[in-house]
Amino acid sequence: MLVIVAPGQGAQAPGFLTPWLELPNFEDRLRWLSACAGLDLVRYGTEADAETIRDTAVAQPLLVAAGLVSALEIFPHPSDAFHVLGAAAGHSVGEITAAAGTGVISAEQAMVLVRERGRAMADAAALKPTGMTAVLGGDAEEVLASLERQGLTAANNNGAGQVVAAGTLEQLEALKADPPDKARLIPLSVAGAFHTEHMSPAVETLGRYARAVSVHDPRAPLISNRDGEVVQTGHDVLARIVSQVSNPVRWDLCMQAMGDLGVTGVIEVPPAGTLTGLIKRALPGVETVALKTPDDLEAARDLAARHGSASPMDGSPTWRMIVAKTKGTIHLVDAAVGTRLAPGAEVATLVTSRDSHSVVAPHGGTIVEWLVEDGDPVAPGQPIIRLHPEAVHS
Repeated sequence: MLVIVAPGQGAQAPGFLTPWLELPNFEDRLRWLSACAGLDLVRYGTEADAETIRDTAVAQPLLVAAGLVSALEIFPHPSDAFHVLGAAAGHSVGEITAAAGTGVISAEQAMVLVRERGRAMADAAALKPTGMTAVLGGDAEEVLASLERQGLTAANNNGAGQVVAAGTLEQLEALKADPPDKARLIPLSVAGAFHTEHMSPAVETLGRYARAVSVHDPRAPLISNRDGEVVQTGHDVLARIVSQVSNPVRWDLCMQAMGDLGVTGVIEVPPAGTLTGLIKRALPGVETVALKTPDDLEAARDLAARHGSASPMDGSPTWRMIVAKTKGTIHLVDAAVGTRLAPGAEVATLVTSRDSHSVVAPHGGTIVEWLVEDGDPVAPGQPIIRLHPEAVHS
């Protein structure tokens, strides 16, 4: 199974897009997305210094544009991806890249959303001096307890012994003075405490813009970095993109979901390297390609050809598939083939090791086929039921 991942803020480096502009059409596509974002992304990706592209309002649109345009070099026709793509995921702002890549929103909508997201987060960060510090190593429970004691938030739980603490500068200084045992602290060059309550004003701003965005359901499983669940509806994806701004990123749970899905190959879009490094440690044996320059394209295409398989969610438009959000045990409602379900009707309950979830048919439809039996164990993204979207199924 092939998974494509998109990195978050902090992955960018001066000049990282320079070699990409040598490819035919790359610069034209980047200038088109620049027009949507109202920023000269060509200049920012090739000429700007580290301090300039550290600006949240610049970094976020630059990352999303870089991911979307480079992905077209692997799959020149976007629909080709759905014949091989098993799932997609993004770290923080990379989730907007993943949403556009799976067809939830258009590239143009993605650029407007990320433009306003970057601006709103920069404005929220300016309200109070806040920051972020990476905590590497140490006992996981002790690290989290130490952050809680200082009033800090574990804004990123990246797995592989990496947690990012976020809060006020005073709270971060207190952590520095009393660090967790055997942990190393690295202050991060970011504008504020992202993915914490300090970003609440940005959530309100982004929510207003999101209400005007039309969405489609994802054409491949999209793994949410809020909780590692597979998200099936476009409205849920968009709601999570909005709330994610002030919620922690659980990349550790995303990688766990990839393992449960049976991932065998991962491609990280530019500026690549951070996420594939984490995946190598968390999921040994999974083949990865960090798409850093065009020189890596041949390896990425080869990996896609060898590990790709069609997503179960990219089926015929005459029926819909309802899939499991996460790993667990499924308990089905009592409904026979041919039963007509109203939009939002419950079809099953999914019991996990932590809690239980109601599985619903967002658009309703007529039951064509049950694809699991009551009490079966299921994996994230596994099809549960096939529905005919029209009122009557013959």
